[in-house]
Amino acid sequence: MISPEVSIAWDKLKESAGAYPPSAFTFVQEGLRYTVERLREHDADEDERHVSGQELCLGLRDYALNQYGPLARTVLDSWNVKRTEDFGRMVFAMVDAKLLRKTEEDNQADFEGVYDFDEAFAVEVGLC
Repeated sequence: MISPEVSIAWDKLKESAGAYPPSAFTFVQEGLRYTVERLREHDADEDERHVSGQELCLGLRDYALNQYGPLARTVLDSWNVKRTEDFGRMVFAMVDAKLLRKTEEDNQADFEGVYDFDEAFAVEVGLC
């Protein structure tokens, strides 16, 4: 399901990062919430904690595996998300559309090569 925020901002998102469908942007929104909650569990003192590009990529990997299990890579591929840089393009498109905020230090390079999708989403094939 597409979030209302993504639906409203779709024209701007498509202009900034048109290679990805609305569901991919909704996934990033949901994955950001998931990541913030997980980080908050470890840093209970902080109410407003900034999430770095690397932290978000790792959180999105975990969220994808949590939501889609062994099909995570297939789902991401269907959205044209093939590298961590794709997450960065979507995040910065969402910043341009005023759906997310960034700090002065944030840039797309923060999302480059955080992990290899083949390794991060490798499916273990067991023999019966």
